Amino acid sequence: MAEQPIDRRSILTGGAAMTALPALTSVLAPGRAQAATDSESGASMRGPTYDLNTGRGNVDAYLKLTSNLDMESTHYGWIDGYVMGVAPGGPVRDICGFRGFGCNRLIPYEGPEYGYRRVLREIVFYTDLETGEILEEMENPYTGETVRVVPVANDPFNAVFKDVWPDPPSYGGLNEEKREPRPFILNWQKIGQHSMMEIHVHLYYPNALDPKVWVRESSGPMNRVTETFNYTFSMADLQNPELTTIPSTGVWTRVTPWLPWMLMGQAPGHCVYNCNFASVKSPKEMPDQRIVDHIAKNYPRFMDAPTEWEEPSLSSLEWYAREQQPALPGGT
Repeated sequence: MAEQPIDRRSILTGGAAMTALPALTSVLAPGRAQAATDSESGASMRGPTYDLNTGRGNVDAYLKLTSNLDMESTHYGWIDGYVMGVAPGGPVRDICGFRGFGCNRLIPYEGPEYGYRRVLREIVFYTDLETGEILEEMENPYTGETVRVVPVANDPFNAVFKDVWPDPPSYGGLNEEKREPRPFILNWQKIGQHSMMEIHVHLYYPNALDPKVWVRESSGPMNRVTETFNYTFSMADLQNPELTTIPSTGVWTRVTPWLPWMLMGQAPGHCVYNCNFASVKSPKEMPDQRIVDHIAKNYPRFMDAPTEWEEPSLSSLEWYAREQQPALPGGT
């Protein structure tokens, strides 16, 4: 069956976001490596393969955790969780599920610094809280209006990783924030036999959805977004020089304005994503084959990672502005 046009979204990154996963895929805030107090099979945050107190060691270790250093294979990541709503005058409430995957590949970076380019695409669907079925429309629990649901489908969401911190994502030129050069050091921790790494990003940049045009979709002239990624993994695997990628699991969260397809406009409140994620060897290992089959049938290019660098790299909010149309007053 021919690939269908995609009605895109709402994250990540991040977001993600998947993003975009995934996003999961933002360029994140600097951290620091905590001193290890013991070793696991001779492995520590000082080596023997990667010194996690150096920029180069962090680049290699981070991409071994989230990609594949063989520069050929596709790395897959599954994500599954909830989208929640936060509004004045009541408790936080679950809105829908969030389920799908991203895939990426490393390609050479030809700049003067040590580094890699990562090319990524991700597709994640909003799902029914009870059945897990993909939602095409749903009743907005805050307004009672039936709204058309737009999935996250970021293609591409690419990034460059070097031994110095890159600038945050530009989102097609909307985000002009720049960083002072500093070594690429992440927040690694080792507590007994438990190895963890945390990264996060706080962004505040102009909204692609101009509230004068996107009256029902836009949360206002600026986007305020936070994403966090918490990884768990084996330090012995990370420091094993014979491995080019390793298994990992973790938790991704995103704080973001109301999703544009909810048609909340500038009503007070926001959404919070809270999702588990895990690396998998192939789509066959993913726990919900309904999602995999749907993507393979209708969006087959998302079954494998890109092979070349393309522009622009946008989050789902920017894709929404490019691919959707403003809703009519009082209806979709």
